[in-house]
Amino acid sequence: MSVINGTDAESVAVPEHIAIIMDGNNRWAKKKHLPSIAGHSAGASAVRRVVESAALAGVKVLTLFAFSSENWKRPKLEVDGLMALFMRSLKKELKRLNKHEIKFKIIGDLSGFSESLQAQIKTVEEATQANDKMTLVIAANYGGRWDIAQAARKVTERVLAGELTVENINETVLSEHMQLADLPAPDLLIRTSGEERISNFLLWQTAYSEFVFLPVLWPDFGQTHFDEAIQTYQNRQRRYGGR
Repeated sequence: MSVINGTDAESVAVPEHIAIIMDGNNRWAKKKHLPSIAGHSAGASAVRRVVESAALAGVKVLTLFAFSSENWKRPKLEVDGLMALFMRSLKKELKRLNKHEIKFKIIGDLSGFSESLQAQIKTVEEATQANDKMTLVIAANYGGRWDIAQAARKVTERVLAGELTVENINETVLSEHMQLADLPAPDLLIRTSGEERISNFLLWQTAYSEFVFLPVLWPDFGQTHFDEAIQTYQNRQRRYGGR
């Protein structure tokens, strides 16, 4: 059963927020005896497919793990290629985002990127600010531990400024300073490539998310896999610690 074609999205309990760890680009390229950047380029096409599928299905927020804070350790040639691909994608996809009324948002430590890339990110975010059909979040130079640390730092600054007392620090206060604080927590986390770990992604936000791990490499991810993940989610019972 497709959750999109010929189906009322609201009637099939489509997750409000889906997060995806897009894993397998390098393995896909290696299997085809291609350079790693070819895998990342193919992965960019998969991103386009899943964004359109999510929007049509009625998903309100789609968060994609594009570049972790640990990915800087990869070979310089690969990192440079990823940054160039990121820039091209931002320029190329702006019209498509506006056409489909998709708001664009970046989370992560943007100070690690070049000034030109930071400027392009700002341009796309501002140009799509009024779109309200779906929010596309790209996690870039992001790590879950970094996220928690930066939130703790902001809370500490408020305490030192006299805006907050130590006694008033709780989960709600910390949540207000996390990345994605203005959006609902992910209902469903998908990881491709067959790996079954979350690799420092949205550690705080996915506390009660449903996890689905798929063996498909990210460049091959398509409608069938998207439907499979959502159907698995629909068969789960979310208890949030209760019975």
